[in-house]
Amino acid sequence: MSRIAGVFAALRDQGRRALIPFVTAGDPNPDATVPMMHALVEAGADIIELGVPFSDPMADGPVIQRASERALAHQVSLYDVIEMVRRFRVDNITTPVVLMGYLNPLEVMGYEAFAEQASAAGVDGVLTVDIPPEEGEAFVPAMKAKGIDPIFLIAPTSHRARIERITGAASGFVYYVSLKGVTGAANLSLDSVREKIVEIRECTDLPVGVGFGIKDAAMAAAMAAFADAVVVGSALVSCIEANVDRPERAMAEIKALLTEMRAAMDAG
Repeated sequence: MSRIAGVFAALRDQGRRALIPFVTAGDPNPDATVPMMHALVEAGADIIELGVPFSDPMADGPVIQRASERALAHQVSLYDVIEMVRRFRVDNITTPVVLMGYLNPLEVMGYEAFAEQASAAGVDGVLTVDIPPEEGEAFVPAMKAKGIDPIFLIAPTSHRARIERITGAASGFVYYVSLKGVTGAANLSLDSVREKIVEIRECTDLPVGVGFGIKDAAMAAAMAAFADAVVVGSALVSCIEANVDRPERAMAEIKALLTEMRAAMDAG
């Protein structure tokens, strides 16, 4: 059983939902990332989603776009991100790590080379926004051959046949984008999300995570009432942005927010 599957199985037995925080690797500087990952776990993270900096992050709103810009200013590459996971694994061999990013860096490295290096470093999953299942004939087998779960996005506009195609290629979990727009956007409808998750669950037994637009503990708890996982990104990255020259303060604010979310989710 993979680390991701193991976490979801354990949480299911406990009647709890996964909390998945997102931060961009290398933001605000490369030395801050591994300590931040450990802080996320201390605050209640079940799985860590680590963003790979990219120059044109089309699915991300301005907050995470600026995080990529800060990381790229330090020349943080995909190789560096893999090395950060390797360093994280020195002290943590249990918390799953999912890399979230875009096609170009993987294309440059090569799918097989990436899968081999990422697996060796302790990466458990990869969510590549701009590789749909139809274009994953080489990507998906390369990841699964090294025990890395390919995780795909499902949109509010995805129809039944599309959901079946996506869930058929995915493993680990599927990521439902809770709104039409980029990360950090507003106008989140709980009723719409609930209805879509019901439809997704009719197509797959994979856990369903929900992200985009989750900003506080109340929203996290509301989502946890019907999703298997809650993904929070922009709210955390905003803490980093507000404290670019004070990473310890950013870490404290992030831990406080995640701790509040974890408590609200568990109380729900």
